[in-house]
Amino acid sequence: MVEYLRALAAQRLPWVLLAGSALFLDVCALFFQHGLGLHPCVMCIYERIATMGVLAAGLLGMTDPKRPWVRWSAILLWGYSAFTGLQLALRHVDYQLNPSPFNVCSPYADFPSWLPLDKWIPWLFMPDGDCSEISWQFLGFSMPQWLVAIFAAYLLVCVIVAVGNLVKGRCCQ
Repeated sequence: MVEYLRALAAQRLPWVLLAGSALFLDVCALFFQHGLGLHPCVMCIYERIATMGVLAAGLLGMTDPKRPWVRWSAILLWGYSAFTGLQLALRHVDYQLNPSPFNVCSPYADFPSWLPLDKWIPWLFMPDGDCSEISWQFLGFSMPQWLVAIFAAYLLVCVIVAVGNLVKGRCCQ
């Protein structure tokens, strides 16, 4: 099983699938924003960026997955992005389920001064929604609740792949 996981991570197709799933989520977010007219809050924008991190990890892993340093760089970026996205989604769910004047998110994105994404690409990164508002549900779950499940799944698979690549054995040289 360990050899299978290591061999799988050394192929391009799993990385293509990872990048494709993250791209699908970002396209869905843009459809909700521009197609359905839902306004993203600052947490939505941060979660979108975490999804873009998973997309970048898939693209990086796709370049040359047989090289261990490329594979590990992609795995680390994937894990970091999934973990950060999970934290953001959990905080967003807290804003929605426990709204109060003391439990609110900022109305403005906090990007570094050298990378003001909300100024450079406002149609993608400008938050203009309320974090505590539940404007969309599917099967009784809000969008951040779905993102908790999605980022948790990303993180779980990343940990399994990382462990499979850490265990002793030779493969993919």
